[in-house]
Amino acid sequence: MTLDWAFFYGFIQGVTEFLPISSSGHLALIPFFFTLKDPGVLFDLMMHLGTALAVILYFRAKVLKIVKDSIALIFKRDLENTIFTQHFLLATGCSFVLILFIKNLALEYGRNPIIIALNFIVFGFLMYWADRKAEKDYDLKKEKHFKFAALIGLSQSLAVFPGVSRSGITLTSSRFMNMSRYQASEFSFLLSLPVILGSILFKLPDIIQGEAIAVETSVMVWGVLFSFMFGILTIHFFLKIIARVGLIYFSLYRLLIGALLLYLSLS
Repeated sequence: MTLDWAFFYGFIQGVTEFLPISSSGHLALIPFFFTLKDPGVLFDLMMHLGTALAVILYFRAKVLKIVKDSIALIFKRDLENTIFTQHFLLATGCSFVLILFIKNLALEYGRNPIIIALNFIVFGFLMYWADRKAEKDYDLKKEKHFKFAALIGLSQSLAVFPGVSRSGITLTSSRFMNMSRYQASEFSFLLSLPVILGSILFKLPDIIQGEAIAVETSVMVWGVLFSFMFGILTIHFFLKIIARVGLIYFSLYRLLIGALLLYLSLS
Protein backbone atom coordinates (compact mmCIF):
# COMPACT_ATOMS: atom_id res chain seq x y z
CA MET A 1 0.00 0.00 0.00
CA THR A 2 1.24 3.47 -0.89
CA LEU A 3 1.03 6.66 1.14
CA ASP A 4 -1.77 7.87 -1.16
CA TRP A 5 -3.97 4.95 -0.14
CA ALA A 6 -3.10 5.48 3.53
CA PHE A 7 -4.35 9.06 3.10
CA PHE A 8 -7.52 7.78 1.40
CA TYR A 9 -8.30 5.20 4.09
CA GLY A 10 -7.49 7.70 6.85
CA PHE A 11 -9.82 10.23 5.24
CA ILE A 12 -12.68 7.72 4.89
CA GLN A 13 -12.26 6.49 8.46
CA GLY A 14 -11.79 9.93 10.03
CA VAL A 15 -14.75 11.55 8.27
CA THR A 16 -17.36 8.80 8.05
CA GLU A 17 -16.79 7.51 11.60
CA PHE A 18 -18.39 10.67 12.99
CA LEU A 19 -20.74 11.94 10.29
CA PRO A 20 -24.16 10.21 10.29
CA ILE A 21 -23.56 8.63 6.88
CA SER A 22 -22.13 5.16 7.72
CA SER A 23 -18.43 4.40 7.32
CA SER A 24 -19.08 0.70 6.66
CA GLY A 25 -21.62 1.57 4.00
CA HIS A 26 -19.11 3.76 2.18
CA LEU A 27 -16.48 1.05 2.36
CA ALA A 28 -19.01 -1.25 0.68
CA LEU A 29 -19.05 1.14 -2.28
CA ILE A 30 -15.28 1.00 -2.83
CA PRO A 31 -15.22 -2.42 -4.60
CA PHE A 32 -17.58 -1.03 -7.24
CA PHE A 33 -14.97 1.57 -8.24
CA PHE A 34 -11.57 0.20 -7.19
CA THR A 35 -9.76 -3.12 -7.11
CA LEU A 36 -7.96 -3.14 -3.79
CA LYS A 37 -6.15 -5.75 -1.79
CA ASP A 38 -7.47 -6.16 1.75
CA PRO A 39 -4.98 -4.24 3.97
CA GLY A 40 -5.62 -6.65 6.83
CA VAL A 41 -7.01 -6.65 10.36
CA LEU A 42 -4.07 -4.77 11.88
CA PHE A 43 -4.41 -1.85 9.47
CA ASP A 44 -8.16 -1.66 10.14
CA LEU A 45 -7.47 -1.70 13.88
CA MET A 46 -4.97 1.14 13.54
CA MET A 47 -7.45 3.26 11.56
CA HIS A 48 -9.94 2.89 14.41
CA LEU A 49 -7.22 3.77 16.90
CA GLY A 50 -6.74 7.08 15.10
CA THR A 51 -10.40 8.03 15.49
CA ALA A 52 -10.43 6.86 19.12
CA LEU A 53 -7.51 9.18 19.85
CA ALA A 54 -9.40 11.99 18.12
CA VAL A 55 -12.35 11.56 20.51
CA ILE A 56 -10.07 11.36 23.55
CA LEU A 57 -8.19 14.53 22.61
CA TYR A 58 -11.17 16.62 21.51
CA PHE A 59 -13.30 15.67 24.53
CA ARG A 60 -10.40 15.22 26.95
CA ALA A 61 -12.08 17.18 29.77
CA LYS A 62 -15.32 15.21 29.44
CA VAL A 63 -13.51 11.88 29.09
CA LEU A 64 -11.54 12.64 32.26
CA LYS A 65 -14.76 13.55 34.08
CA ILE A 66 -16.38 10.28 32.97
CA VAL A 67 -13.39 8.36 34.36
CA LYS A 68 -13.49 10.29 37.66
CA ASP A 69 -17.27 9.95 37.92
CA SER A 70 -17.05 6.21 37.27
CA ILE A 71 -14.64 5.86 40.18
CA ALA A 72 -16.97 7.97 42.34
CA LEU A 73 -19.90 5.72 41.41
CA ILE A 74 -17.95 2.63 42.44
CA PHE A 75 -17.45 4.12 45.90
CA LYS A 76 -20.96 5.71 45.88
CA ARG A 77 -19.72 9.26 46.32
CA ASP A 78 -21.19 12.52 45.00
CA LEU A 79 -23.85 10.71 42.97
CA GLU A 80 -25.82 13.87 42.10
CA ASN A 81 -22.90 15.27 40.09
CA THR A 82 -22.47 12.10 38.05
CA ILE A 83 -25.81 12.12 36.21
CA PHE A 84 -24.28 12.43 32.73
CA THR A 85 -21.81 9.62 33.42
CA GLN A 86 -24.63 7.42 34.71
CA HIS A 87 -26.45 7.96 31.40
CA PHE A 88 -23.23 7.29 29.48
CA LEU A 89 -22.48 4.03 31.30
CA LEU A 90 -26.06 2.80 30.99
CA ALA A 91 -26.16 3.52 27.24
CA THR A 92 -22.79 1.82 26.73
CA GLY A 93 -23.83 -1.26 28.70
CA CYS A 94 -27.10 -1.60 26.77
CA SER A 95 -25.19 -1.33 23.48
CA PHE A 96 -22.77 -4.12 24.29
CA VAL A 97 -25.49 -6.44 25.64
CA LEU A 98 -27.65 -6.21 22.51
CA ILE A 99 -24.62 -6.46 20.21
CA LEU A 100 -23.87 -9.86 21.73
CA PHE A 101 -27.28 -11.09 20.57
CA ILE A 102 -27.35 -9.62 17.06
CA LYS A 103 -23.71 -9.64 15.90
CA ASN A 104 -23.97 -13.09 14.29
CA LEU A 105 -27.08 -12.00 12.41
CA ALA A 106 -25.20 -8.96 11.15
CA LEU A 107 -22.21 -11.07 10.09
CA GLU A 108 -24.46 -13.46 8.16
CA TYR A 109 -26.75 -11.01 6.38
CA GLY A 110 -25.36 -7.51 6.93
CA ARG A 111 -22.81 -7.51 4.10
CA ASN A 112 -25.43 -7.93 1.38
CA PRO A 113 -25.19 -4.74 -0.76
CA ILE A 114 -28.97 -4.58 -1.15
CA ILE A 115 -29.44 -4.72 2.64
CA ILE A 116 -26.80 -2.01 3.05
CA ALA A 117 -28.55 0.18 0.47
CA LEU A 118 -31.91 -0.25 2.21
CA ASN A 119 -30.29 0.63 5.54
CA PHE A 120 -28.97 3.85 4.00
CA ILE A 121 -32.43 4.77 2.76
CA VAL A 122 -34.63 3.69 5.69
CA PHE A 123 -32.43 5.10 8.43
CA GLY A 124 -31.77 8.25 6.40
CA PHE A 125 -35.51 8.89 6.31
CA LEU A 126 -35.87 8.16 10.04
CA MET A 127 -33.06 10.60 10.82
CA TYR A 128 -34.82 13.36 8.87
CA TRP A 129 -38.14 12.60 10.57
CA ALA A 130 -36.62 12.59 14.06
CA ASP A 131 -34.83 15.89 13.49
CA ARG A 132 -38.03 17.55 12.25
CA LYS A 133 -40.30 16.32 15.05
CA ALA A 134 -38.04 17.15 18.03
CA GLU A 135 -39.57 19.91 20.15
CA LYS A 136 -38.11 20.11 23.65
CA ASP A 137 -34.48 20.10 24.74
CA TYR A 138 -33.88 17.53 27.47
CA ASP A 139 -30.54 17.77 29.23
CA LEU A 140 -28.80 14.50 30.10
CA LYS A 141 -26.27 16.42 32.20
CA LYS A 142 -28.83 17.80 34.66
CA GLU A 143 -31.96 15.66 34.41
CA LYS A 144 -32.27 11.93 34.96
CA HIS A 145 -33.59 10.22 31.85
CA PHE A 146 -32.37 6.66 32.24
CA LYS A 147 -35.02 5.28 29.88
CA PHE A 148 -33.78 7.63 27.16
CA ALA A 149 -30.14 6.66 27.75
CA ALA A 150 -30.99 2.95 27.61
CA LEU A 151 -32.92 3.34 24.34
CA ILE A 152 -30.09 5.36 22.77
CA GLY A 153 -27.63 2.65 23.79
CA LEU A 154 -29.84 -0.11 22.39
CA SER A 155 -30.25 1.79 19.13
CA GLN A 156 -26.48 2.18 18.81
CA SER A 157 -26.10 -1.60 18.66
CA LEU A 158 -28.00 -1.63 15.33
CA ALA A 159 -24.91 -0.06 13.76
CA VAL A 160 -23.35 -3.53 13.53
CA PHE A 161 -25.39 -3.66 10.31
CA PRO A 162 -23.47 -1.73 7.59
CA GLY A 163 -25.37 1.26 6.25
CA VAL A 164 -27.14 2.04 9.53
CA SER A 165 -24.39 4.40 10.83
CA ARG A 166 -23.47 4.43 14.52
CA SER A 167 -23.55 8.21 14.82
CA GLY A 168 -26.63 8.37 12.59
CA ILE A 169 -28.73 5.99 14.68
CA THR A 170 -27.70 7.55 18.01
CA LEU A 171 -28.49 11.03 16.69
CA THR A 172 -31.83 9.76 15.39
CA SER A 173 -32.86 8.16 18.68
CA SER A 174 -31.62 11.19 20.64
CA ARG A 175 -33.67 13.57 18.49
CA PHE A 176 -36.75 11.33 18.79
CA MET A 177 -36.31 11.84 22.56
CA ASN A 178 -36.07 15.61 22.14
CA MET A 179 -32.40 16.14 22.95
CA SER A 180 -30.89 19.26 21.41
CA ARG A 181 -28.86 18.72 18.24
CA TYR A 182 -25.63 19.81 19.91
CA GLN A 183 -26.00 17.63 23.00
CA ALA A 184 -27.19 14.68 20.90
CA SER A 185 -24.06 15.03 18.76
CA GLU A 186 -21.75 15.35 21.75
CA PHE A 187 -23.32 12.33 23.45
CA SER A 188 -23.06 10.34 20.21
CA PHE A 189 -19.36 11.13 19.77
CA LEU A 190 -18.55 10.19 23.37
CA LEU A 191 -20.52 6.94 23.03
CA SER A 192 -18.32 6.06 20.06
CA LEU A 193 -15.25 5.73 22.29
CA PRO A 194 -16.11 2.47 24.12
CA VAL A 195 -17.47 1.03 20.85
CA ILE A 196 -14.27 1.85 18.93
CA LEU A 197 -12.03 0.58 21.74
CA GLY A 198 -14.24 -2.48 22.08
CA SER A 199 -13.86 -3.27 18.38
CA ILE A 200 -10.09 -2.94 18.74
CA LEU A 201 -10.05 -5.38 21.67
CA PHE A 202 -12.32 -7.74 19.72
CA LYS A 203 -9.85 -7.84 16.82
CA LEU A 204 -6.71 -8.12 18.96
CA PRO A 205 -6.76 -11.96 19.08
CA ASP A 206 -6.34 -12.02 15.28
CA ILE A 207 -3.20 -9.93 15.67
CA ILE A 208 -1.84 -11.95 18.58
CA GLN A 209 -2.33 -15.17 16.61
CA GLY A 210 0.21 -13.88 14.13
CA GLU A 211 -1.56 -12.32 11.17
CA ALA A 212 1.00 -11.30 8.56
CA ILE A 213 1.43 -7.54 8.36
CA ALA A 214 0.17 -6.58 4.91
CA VAL A 215 1.11 -2.90 5.17
CA GLU A 216 4.47 -1.28 5.84
CA THR A 217 4.81 0.14 9.35
CA SER A 218 5.56 3.67 8.11
CA VAL A 219 2.46 3.67 5.89
CA MET A 220 0.37 2.38 8.81
CA VAL A 221 1.61 5.17 11.07
CA TRP A 222 0.66 7.73 8.43
CA GLY A 223 -2.77 6.12 8.16
CA VAL A 224 -3.30 6.52 11.91
CA LEU A 225 -2.22 10.16 11.74
CA PHE A 226 -4.56 10.84 8.81
CA SER A 227 -7.56 9.19 10.50
CA PHE A 228 -6.75 11.11 13.71
CA MET A 229 -6.41 14.43 11.88
CA PHE A 230 -9.59 14.04 9.81
CA GLY A 231 -11.42 12.75 12.89
CA ILE A 232 -10.57 15.90 14.86
CA LEU A 233 -11.58 18.16 11.96
CA THR A 234 -14.85 16.29 11.41
CA ILE A 235 -15.88 16.45 15.08
CA HIS A 236 -15.10 20.18 15.25
CA PHE A 237 -16.83 20.99 11.96
CA PHE A 238 -19.93 18.95 12.75
CA LEU A 239 -20.43 20.48 16.21
CA LYS A 240 -20.07 23.96 14.70
CA ILE A 241 -22.80 23.53 12.10
CA ILE A 242 -25.24 20.98 13.52
CA ALA A 243 -27.41 23.39 15.55
CA ARG A 244 -27.84 25.71 12.57
CA VAL A 245 -28.01 23.28 9.64
CA GLY A 246 -29.67 20.25 11.20
CA LEU A 247 -29.62 16.75 9.75
CA ILE A 248 -31.57 17.25 6.53
CA TYR A 249 -28.53 17.41 4.23
CA PHE A 250 -27.04 14.28 5.75
CA SER A 251 -30.40 12.56 5.34
CA LEU A 252 -30.59 13.54 1.67
CA TYR A 253 -27.02 12.36 1.13
CA ARG A 254 -27.87 8.99 2.69
CA LEU A 255 -30.89 8.63 0.41
CA LEU A 256 -28.77 9.37 -2.67
CA ILE A 257 -25.97 6.98 -1.67
CA GLY A 258 -28.51 4.31 -0.82
CA ALA A 259 -30.19 4.70 -4.20
CA LEU A 260 -26.79 4.55 -5.96
CA LEU A 261 -25.73 1.41 -4.11
CA LEU A 262 -29.12 -0.20 -4.79
CA TYR A 263 -28.77 0.57 -8.50
CA LEU A 264 -25.21 -0.79 -8.65
CA SER A 265 -26.23 -3.92 -6.76
CA LEU A 266 -29.17 -4.70 -9.04
CA SER A 267 -27.53 -3.80 -12.36
